[in-house]
Amino acid sequence: MVLAPPDPPADPSPEGTSPVRRTARTLLLAPLIALLALIGFAAAPAQAATWSSSDQWGTWSNGGYTLYNNIWGSGAGAQTIWANSSSDWGVWANHPNTGGIKSYPNAKKVVGKKISAISTLTSTYNVTVPSSGAYNTSYDIWDTNYDYEIMLWVNKTGPVGPLGTAQGDVSLGGHTWSVYKGSNGANEVFSFIRTSNSASGSVDIKPIVNWIKNTKGWFGDVTIGDVQFGYEITSSAGGLDFRTNSFGVSAS
Repeated sequence: MVLAPPDPPADPSPEGTSPVRRTARTLLLAPLIALLALIGFAAAPAQAATWSSSDQWGTWSNGGYTLYNNIWGSGAGAQTIWANSSSDWGVWANHPNTGGIKSYPNAKKVVGKKISAISTLTSTYNVTVPSSGAYNTSYDIWDTNYDYEIMLWVNKTGPVGPLGTAQGDVSLGGHTWSVYKGSNGANEVFSFIRTSNSASGSVDIKPIVNWIKNTKGWFGDVTIGDVQFGYEITSSAGGLDFRTNSFGVSAS
């Protein structure tokens, strides 16, 4: 089932747009989100964390990465992000059981190289995610102009699905994916949905972007900008915990 928000989103999400577009569209949500966050913070489980935030756009930089609370969707509830480092962080979210993506809390690393200039681009992940709710755990990879979005879903739960039409299955980067291609009107979206859920592993991203560029010709020698990793949450009613036990991106 494909779930598309009422308006095109704008940052890391299959139905996303650029962070600038999303911010403009959601400024009116800020007062409500702030109130809900204050309520939710009291309910959130305590974390002995170096940093935490319940702000809609709360950010923190650490070790070359930026963590982002990123509550952008319509009808969102409360959410608190916490971190001890860029590789040890998590989220408590209490979003209602309604359709439409509510948030994409994530950690990102900026690569800033053309595909042809990238020798290696790999990542590792290890997560603990809830068995209920509706969400996906995913990488969201953007070119520097935010014209192209590559999503790599490593696991998913509940009634969630990618944007676009099915393009068949392919084995790349150490995983087998079901591929979807679409557009939200602002950018092209290429979604790779792992054919079985995974809570930990590594992804070789370079063969994936090469396949899109060289085999399919869906874009040219674009500059890879953000490599984001996080949780695209549609619903987490009652409050659910998402934990990143380890995560890292290596590029050369």
